[in-house]
Amino acid sequence: MGLRMQIVGVLRQVERGAWIRFFVAIFGLTLAFAAALLSTASREAGDVLATTVFASSSLLLAGVVAVTTVPYLTRRVVARRVRDAFNYDVTREGLAYLALTLLIGIAALNTGNNLLFIVVAAMLGAVLVSGVVSALMINGLDVELHLPHHVFAGQSYAGAVLLHNRRPLPVFSVAVVPPAEKKERGRWQWRRTMFVYPKPSTGRKPLFRWPDLEFARIAVPRTAPPVFDESVYFPFLPARQRQTVELNLCFPRRGLYAQRGVGISTRFPFSFLIKTRTVSLEREVLVFPSVEPADEMLQVLPMIAGEMESQLRGRGADLYRIRDYAPEDSVRHVDWKATAKSGELKVREFTREDERRVAIVFDNPAPGTLDDVRYEKAVNLAASVAWQFFQENAEVSFAAPDFHGEPDIYSFLEYLAKVAPRQDGDFLGQLGDSGAYRIIVTARRRGEIPSALWQSSYVFFAGE
Repeated sequence: MGLRMQIVGVLRQVERGAWIRFFVAIFGLTLAFAAALLSTASREAGDVLATTVFASSSLLLAGVVAVTTVPYLTRRVVARRVRDAFNYDVTREGLAYLALTLLIGIAALNTGNNLLFIVVAAMLGAVLVSGVVSALMINGLDVELHLPHHVFAGQSYAGAVLLHNRRPLPVFSVAVVPPAEKKERGRWQWRRTMFVYPKPSTGRKPLFRWPDLEFARIAVPRTAPPVFDESVYFPFLPARQRQTVELNLCFPRRGLYAQRGVGISTRFPFSFLIKTRTVSLEREVLVFPSVEPADEMLQVLPMIAGEMESQLRGRGADLYRIRDYAPEDSVRHVDWKATAKSGELKVREFTREDERRVAIVFDNPAPGTLDDVRYEKAVNLAASVAWQFFQENAEVSFAAPDFHGEPDIYSFLEYLAKVAPRQDGDFLGQLGDSGAYRIIVTARRRGEIPSALWQSSYVFFAGE
């Protein structure tokens, strides 16, 4: 039973289209072989017309199979791996060289000059030598990619590309490049739909509705952008040595960046071809939102700092109030000027500076509430406010829909790096009283904010 399930699992992984083409090719070749036998029998019987028809049919069937099926199946076996491992791009110099070789070859065939044949052979030999040497240059090389941690959007960082030569021979003129990616705009395929008459856009009630098929383009999901998209050049790498080249990295937007492999390419020695070997390499970088202070935050930050100052008696330096003397008060807190004016003992109370507690609340709006520019601005504002109070050593907590990470700044920034609009209508109403001063970033209107939040909160309205 277990072996049967394994066989079924393997068959499910095989592409159905490949099997269909394989059996169609077998059937076509069988017909071609039968037509060839019939053409031989017709030729021996002296029937010229039948011989011509059967022979032509055999060649035609074999040609159709060779053109339609063999290339399709070849891409799914070892030849595909070889093609993916080594990519060849002909340079302009190489095209000019091959064109010159072709002209000399035509001249040699027309004139029968042995010297021209020797020249053509030498030129073709140079192309062969170039391919062999370039393959030797990019084999036996290992690549490592060192990337920074805690990356913020819009800031420059230093990475590194490390190339290790494991061979006993030196390497000349090698570059580490991003892998060549195919631009897929979508694929065409049949999909089920519904035929409606008249169309809903006319505003009339549909009279007919039945299943239908349409041939449409299916969008391909977007992949994460690459970590780097520039070439890193190594002019010379000694045998069994390592070299490191710095890489300047700057990520314009928040989100996940992924490097799915790199290429090692070279033009050495004659620059006829650019040969590239793809190396498997999986690296990811999560880019946090920009924490550069926004103009609106700089304008209201002093007011926020004043409002969140704890209005309790403590050991601070800022005067809170002057009140009547109590037996438990210290004599050193007596305000003698106020006592002389009032004729009664007065003492000073100061604000407490040792409890700066603030809660950063990101009220994620529903899809379509904000456009992309305003939404990214709201995310950056929440990140910059959180980072500002984190730098000031305040006791910061965080709240957001679906945020269940550790209560630290980097978990919140990781949440903001991946966040997308979602529907959660009663999030602000579910906030409990944490005793901290709240800073809320929301796209709601003023009338939609619960009245209980206005007492100890400051609200940034992202939609205004």
